[in-house]
Amino acid sequence: MKKIVAILLAVVMVASSAFVLASCGDSKTDSNASKITKADDLKGAVIGVQLGTTGDIYASDYEKDGSKIERFNKGGDAVLALTQGKVDCVIIDNEPAKAFVAQNKGLKILDEPFAEEEYAICTAKDSELTAKINGALKELTDDGTVKSIIQNYIGDDTKGKSPYESPKDVDTSNGELHMATNAFFEPYEFYDGDKVVGIDAEMAQAICDKLGYKLVIDDMDFDSIITAVTSGKADFGMAGMTVTDERKESVDFTDSYTTATQVIIVKE
Repeated sequence: MKKIVAILLAVVMVASSAFVLASCGDSKTDSNASKITKADDLKGAVIGVQLGTTGDIYASDYEKDGSKIERFNKGGDAVLALTQGKVDCVIIDNEPAKAFVAQNKGLKILDEPFAEEEYAICTAKDSELTAKINGALKELTDDGTVKSIIQNYIGDDTKGKSPYESPKDVDTSNGELHMATNAFFEPYEFYDGDKVVGIDAEMAQAICDKLGYKLVIDDMDFDSIITAVTSGKADFGMAGMTVTDERKESVDFTDSYTTATQVIIVKE
């Protein structure tokens, strides 16, 4: 009789353990995710970000309110974690967010913008290149090239209709300029086959054409870009990079070439 009772108790304990484990699986964030409808709901949530980005910087402010920040080397990895229920939301720039949502059913961007920011090119401290790039940027802005490049990737009416092309007689006698980027940030930089394309890639090419250099694009983790510039491994960094006081301690920034918005991606 005692043996039968022991067996029954063991069965009950196994069944109870299975129930507990099922209740503590990867879907543990689903209840939190359904509650995120605005920025104020991020307190206590599990937030996915790309390491070293502005989204990472902004999200870090919520850690003191009990939020957990999951950092990924690529924005796409953060979005994948969201689809798998491993994070409650992802904070990322608006244009890449649109691309990720279009590629992943069941996701949406919250209507309320999370933050607004300006993109610029980072250069080594006190580098003469900063002024040169600013001069090229002004010329490209005045002649409409900057607007045309942006419209080639953003906006239904003009997308894909105005790709930048280098002049046939372009002079590259000044040598090479190496651009450090993270080429997984559509539409600013991404791969088309084995070539890095996008707003930043075309903008950098136009700048190099103006200055008489051949552009070389070096793809790396976003978190490595500033180090590459400060160490001299790259001449400038361009990767949808926001101007922040923290970054300005390490590098200089050119004039801004576009504005952007940080948004929050959640499950529908």
